[in-house]
Formats: sequence, structure tokens, C-alpha cells
Amino acid sequence: MAYAFEQLLDVTIEHLEALKSEGRMTIDVSADSMDVLREMYRSRAAAARGLSQTSKPSAPARIQKPVFDSTPSPQTREEVRGAVAEPVAQPEVTDLIGRVEDWPVLEGAQRESAMAKLREQVLACTRCSHLAQSRTQVVFGVGSVHAELMFVGEAPGMDEDRQGEPFVGKAGQLLTRIIETMGLSRDTVYIGNVLKCRPDTPGKSFGNRKPTPMEMQTCWPYLMDQIKLIRPKVLIALGTTAVEGLLGKSIKGITRMRGNFQDFRGIPVMPTYHPSYVLRNPAKAIKRQVWEDMLKVMEFMGMEISDQQRQFFTK
Repeated sequence: MAYAFEQLLDVTIEHLEALKSEGRMTIDVSADSMDVLREMYRSRAAAARGLSQTSKPSAPARIQKPVFDSTPSPQTREEVRGAVAEPVAQPEVTDLIGRVEDWPVLEGAQRESAMAKLREQVLACTRCSHLAQSRTQVVFGVGSVHAELMFVGEAPGMDEDRQGEPFVGKAGQLLTRIIETMGLSRDTVYIGNVLKCRPDTPGKSFGNRKPTPMEMQTCWPYLMDQIKLIRPKVLIALGTTAVEGLLGKSIKGITRMRGNFQDFRGIPVMPTYHPSYVLRNPAKAIKRQVWEDMLKVMEFMGMEISDQQRQFFTK
């Protein structure tokens, strides 16, 4: 699957800025990686030229994302300096992924078969070699491929890594209670993560860490394919990382954003606190905020809401 040029460019720039902040003034890039970068730009420019002549963009070429090489090479270092210094035109390119109304619709067995094939592909993924080595198994997703509501979390934890299913630990048990209080079940919704492998924690037997931007970018096409197959009416983003992974931009915490619908390619997104945050901050006010977010989702989806449901955590 090809990566959108702008998305990979943003992640690359962020990575270079992080290196610069650490005092790094140069990087070493392999000749093969330079060839990949040039091919990406040529494909992007060619797509832009095609868009000026036709009403629909042609599909981008299948290319491998560039890999930074730790082996010093004076020749490639000079090549990188020249490439950075050379001014490059930035043509306008239409989003090749599009919005939900443009996606193909698969029904019944076709959708289930496509999701099964995607699952096989993801379970065998080794794109992030360090995660493939440290994980117990890939955590693909669980629930109904015909769901109208999809929950998106950050990444698997230790329990999820062992069982191969998202949200099965203490945070998952709380999420299950939230879903059931909405009058739904884990079988009627879909639950997935931005990252399908547990982020490695070298030297530690427990604990979690936030996925890096490059890890999320590498795994993002899998989440995109899940969303395109399910075509949910609403996405619920659980926590800051899930919001950043879905919307493709950094946010300064989720407090101000939660409770307000966002847009993901035509699908409403409700940002809310991650269940683990609620477990760490079990105040009634926090629980009520999460529940108010769920009530807004239920109202948007036209679900029946009882007086008892409306009054949860109000006393």
C-alpha cells in the first residue's frame, strides 16, 4: 500500500526536528533511501500534472518508505545537504484516500472476507522490526465488521499483547462497561487501535509507552483500511494519541477537544478520555464528562436514551 506523500513528509520533518533539538546537525542516509525519496517526489509531481488534465487522480506508484541508515557515508551526507538546499516546487495534490462517500461499499460476506484478508496481512506484518521482535502477537481488532460505532484506542498493553485482543485489561473492562451501559455490546461495535503491536519497552518487563510518530505512520494504513471496510457512522477516539493518529495532527491534550465532534473524512469523531485516564482519575466529574460524550454519540446515532442513562453521575 502506498503512503500519502504529505503524511510521510510531515513525519520525516518531525523526526529531523527532534534530531536537531538533540544537537544533531547532519544525518546519514543510504543511497537506496535517497532513490526512494526521489521516486516519491516524482510520483507526487506526476500525479499533480495528471490532475490538471483529468478529473480523477491516478493511483500512486507502490513504493517503499525511506529508511535512515546509521552507517556513516560522506558521499550520501553531501547528497542529502544538496537535496535539502535545492528549492523544490510543491504542486497541489488531491487527497488520494478521499472521503467516506467516495469509498467503495462492500456488503455482507464480501466485507467479512475483505476484513479476514486484511487480518491475515496485519498478523504477518514486520514493518516495524523492533516491535515484531518484542511483541507476543499482533492485536488486530475485535467486534462486528458491520458495526455503526467504532472505538479507536492508542496501542495494545501487556494484557492485550498476551491475548491478542484490544482492551482486555482493566481499562478494557471499564470500556466494556461503558459500551454495555450504552445498551450495546463488544460484539455489536468494533474496537481497534492506532498501533497494532505493543510498543516495546527495552529493559522493562512491564509498563507502557506512547507510540512514536513513525510507528503510528507505519501502521496507519491498516487502521484506515479497517475504517474503510466498516464505514462506521461514528468514531470514538479514546485519548490524545488516538485523536492524533486519526486526525493526523498534534494536540495539546484532550481536555478542550473532548465532547466536541471532529471530522475524519466525512465521519464524525468524538474525542474522549482514555479509560486508563478515568481509572487514574476516578472522580465523579471525570466519569460524568466521559458519559456526556457517550450521550452525544447516542443522540447523534438516534439511539433511545432512558432517564436513568441521562442521570448517571449527576448526584
